[in-house]
Amino acid sequence: MVRTIGEDGQQIGIIPIKDALKVSQERGLDLVEVSPQVDPPVCRIMDFDKYRYEIKKKERENKKKQSLSKLKEIKIRPNIDRHDYDVKLRHAIDFLTQGFKLRLTLVFRGREMRHQDLGKQTLDRIVDDLKDRSRVDSDYRKLGRRVTVVLSPVSATHRSSKPLCAEEKKNAEA
Repeated sequence: MVRTIGEDGQQIGIIPIKDALKVSQERGLDLVEVSPQVDPPVCRIMDFDKYRYEIKKKERENKKKQSLSKLKEIKIRPNIDRHDYDVKLRHAIDFLTQGFKLRLTLVFRGREMRHQDLGKQTLDRIVDDLKDRSRVDSDYRKLGRRVTVVLSPVSATHRSSKPLCAEEKKNAEA
């Protein structure tokens, strides 16, 4: 004897297991034991393949919602132009407002290695422009021809004001 529940969720009643199997086969569905611990055991008439498909679909949806990469990287050069700098700064602000950590990587090429002080000034400038939106997680690290610094976003309540790009500073002064 099993307590049987139909595909629509309505209770069919307590019937012998052979009758429950017969009913499920007539409807072209499966008889699934839902709760074996209770007396009498509870069985449900359902399309088990469809049920498994829906569970996998929900798992895929949950995976899509997960944020796998929490670290974004922006590469800059020591002699970056003003417009390029402003574009990189806007991207950095976007990443930080979305909640990503940000790795700023300064890349030296060729003879630029002789002028590492210029690269350090460029990196200091971008870190200073982002100081209201971020805090420094790991200080400057030099790895060969690269210098990196990692920034973390600061919550909106801790920000004093939005840092301005060079274009925005000109417009604010005018």
